[in-house]
Amino acid sequence: MPAPIALIGMPGGGKSTVGRQLARRLDWPFVDSDALIEHRLGESIRAFFDREGEERFRDIEQSAIGELTSTPDPKVIATGGGACLREANRQALRSRCTVVYLRSTPEELFRRLRHDTQRPLLQVSDPLGRLRELFERRDPLYRECSHFIIETGRPSVHTLVNMILMQLELAGLVPAHLARSPVEPPRS
Repeated sequence: MPAPIALIGMPGGGKSTVGRQLARRLDWPFVDSDALIEHRLGESIRAFFDREGEERFRDIEQSAIGELTSTPDPKVIATGGGACLREANRQALRSRCTVVYLRSTPEELFRRLRHDTQRPLLQVSDPLGRLRELFERRDPLYRECSHFIIETGRPSVHTLVNMILMQLELAGLVPAHLARSPVEPPRS
């Protein structure tokens, strides 16, 4: 039975969007760890973060990551951008999942996130500077945790999913027929 696939990377790196499409292609369940946490909290991560602080949020996130990775059943997991900050999460993900790091530069992320008001760590006077700081700190942790690194750049979601599936097929982790690309949907 194939291990769960976990997507890691910076906030706004496409983990949820790519994860949904990857799960659809594999015909596996999709779980977004941040959405699971928000559902359990009964409020947004931002509201909880503002009230309780980052450390308390990371405790809850660690519990969710532990739970999501505790069973080997096939699924695609999109993690929060800071999930790899804790050693326990890195170990759980790397040992129990096939981990794919969706690597985006701070400049690409800023282009995507410049109008986003829902990410607590980016509600600062210099969001690009903050993204650069986060990237400098987190990139080595993402690399430590990952089995595969996919440079996101500007490819479509469909292309990123194909790139991931190709890597997984070459590693013998998914059957070849799943890595074969259906026709790319037209961009609207």
